[in-house]
Amino acid sequence: MSKTSCIFVEGGHRLSGEVVVSGAKNAALPALAATLLAPGEYQLFNVPDLLDIKTMLKLLSLLGAKWHQQKGSLVINTSLAGKTVAPYEIVNLMRASVLVLGPLVARAGEARVARPGGCPIGKRPIDLHLKGLEAMGAKIKMEHGDIVAKAPRRGLSGAEITFDFPSVTATENLMMAAVLARGKTTIRNAAREPEVVFLGDMLVSMGARIKGHGTETISIEGVKELSPTKIKVIPDRIEAGTYLMAPAVTGGEVEVKNLCPEHLETVIATLKEMGLKLEVAQDSILSRPGKRLKPLKVRTAPYPGFPTDLQAQIMAVLSTVKGTSVIVENIFEDRFHHVEELKRLGADITVEGRVAVVNGVKKLQAAPVKATDLRASASLVLAGLGAEGVTQISEIHHLKRGYEDLCKKFSGIGAKIWEGPCQH
Repeated sequence: MSKTSCIFVEGGHRLSGEVVVSGAKNAALPALAATLLAPGEYQLFNVPDLLDIKTMLKLLSLLGAKWHQQKGSLVINTSLAGKTVAPYEIVNLMRASVLVLGPLVARAGEARVARPGGCPIGKRPIDLHLKGLEAMGAKIKMEHGDIVAKAPRRGLSGAEITFDFPSVTATENLMMAAVLARGKTTIRNAAREPEVVFLGDMLVSMGARIKGHGTETISIEGVKELSPTKIKVIPDRIEAGTYLMAPAVTGGEVEVKNLCPEHLETVIATLKEMGLKLEVAQDSILSRPGKRLKPLKVRTAPYPGFPTDLQAQIMAVLSTVKGTSVIVENIFEDRFHHVEELKRLGADITVEGRVAVVNGVKKLQAAPVKATDLRASASLVLAGLGAEGVTQISEIHHLKRGYEDLCKKFSGIGAKIWEGPCQH
């Protein structure tokens, strides 16, 4: 991919048709890390074709795993995955690389993982991961920018772990560490996201003994060994939410297919409150705007609250909704980088700390803008769909980390959107 590639969005086109949601990146990544827990061949279905997935596969290859595509699935063999070093050049590209820490310490007894990178949206410290591993008996030190973790000779032991915040990746990492630990591990104030439930289901299918995943308290009885499995990745609720919002910007009617409505209950309620008409079926939702859209007060919160990963997108939508909306970002302290870019398109937004006040304008106007992180890039696409003229979005590598075939999917429902060389 050329670094000078941009996405262009011509505003003012009504949307109509169907969009099929891809597998969830945030479920596939921990599933890929979990293949390190037991040697052998795994088959994962519905894995999205994204930069982050390619990065994780590159990391697994460095650790000694082999993989290939087979009839719409990803086959991974970890029989020879005996290496335990996750280098900076990989981990720096994607924060989720830290998910190999728990499995490596559990299976190999040691790991050396560079401190993670990822989107510039806040601190997202990994203290919870490290404290949890230490509670299970691991010795941890920082060495030349790397986390070096070693389990005792007898392996990790079960522990009582209480988070001060329900971190998704910490919950996942420690679940994976605990499944092979001696005795019982209890994780309190655990993350309840559908992706955590999916990982728990995968681990159970491998022979793990886990109860309570999807609740605030997860109990894990360690087992001596696990075995490989086959599993289908759940649909991406963030991608689904992004497409469900689009008709609020453009008008028209879009059916979003291959989703789990129960994963989107708060999002559905929020969009209905705004005035979108949503017809919810078993695995699809039809979205169209009602007569008048209304401003909102939105607070991001851990699941089942409104997802922080849809905060930028709903801000773009509310930018053209008459009245004053208020968005409170409770998860990350620095997740308003998209505000300045939306303002370049004519949005009227004021930020103070974690609160953004959005005064709806009649129409946004196209301008060159820059994607600052993954979800910010999606918000600029939504804004561009409703703006007058052609919006040019640069730094689109962020978008390709988390949205599979976005231009193709939006084009398929009537948007004028394409990728090409940036115009300076």
